[in-house]
Amino acid sequence: MKIVTYNVNGIKARLPRLVEYLTEQQPDIVCLQELKASDDTLPVADIEAAGYGAVWHGQKGWNGVAVLAKGAQPVERQRGLAGEPEDAHSRYLECDVDGLVVAALYLPNGNPQPGPKFDYKLRWMDRLAARARLLLAAEVPAVLAGDYNVIANDDDSYSVRAMAQDALMQPESREAYRRLLAQGWTDALRTRHPAGGVWTFWDYQAGAWQRDAGFRIDHLLLSPAVADRLIDAGVDKQYRAREKASDHAPTWVMLR
Repeated sequence: MKIVTYNVNGIKARLPRLVEYLTEQQPDIVCLQELKASDDTLPVADIEAAGYGAVWHGQKGWNGVAVLAKGAQPVERQRGLAGEPEDAHSRYLECDVDGLVVAALYLPNGNPQPGPKFDYKLRWMDRLAARARLLLAAEVPAVLAGDYNVIANDDDSYSVRAMAQDALMQPESREAYRRLLAQGWTDALRTRHPAGGVWTFWDYQAGAWQRDAGFRIDHLLLSPAVADRLIDAGVDKQYRAREKASDHAPTWVMLR
């Protein structure tokens, strides 16, 4: 079973690349982020034509997440996180798919920091941790897959100096991510590539792709029951090189 997280950076602009990826790689489950489209304008027919059922949590112009399943219809469990009823951002969608609980999440960027956007990021991470704790307590096989906007370790970035002031690499962001892992979640990509140096994102600016100046911010966290099934994890980096590609590459885990 191949489970993918993929920040498409605008599903309408990247639809040909997404359909191409689904057709060529045939992943079993795909969690999408940054759809930048409302629910009523999402290209559901194109996704279904590629052989995938889908549940969407869109938002016009911003954010947006989805869960796709090959040859099946995901069953929605929850959209959004408890804790801030006034939070209208479409950043969390949890579904049942083929015996797994799969959550697609798009964590706030948090820049500029310090400031209200960074404060919101940290509160959102606390809310995610509360939901994750409930999933572990229920002992359900679960995967939390998405763009976490956290560079967890120095060797998850091409340059510590370049990112030192960025919200993605602040001590508070890293500590919140580590507290999440400490609940009992396994960072699949880190487990398979403990030395780091594996990127999932390359900015469009300053020739970042050409210089391989990237960092790792797309993560798949596995509950204990799922971690026991881990075979491999990696990044389909070649898709970042294609015409009009997202600035993220599909990031995946393979399970027994």
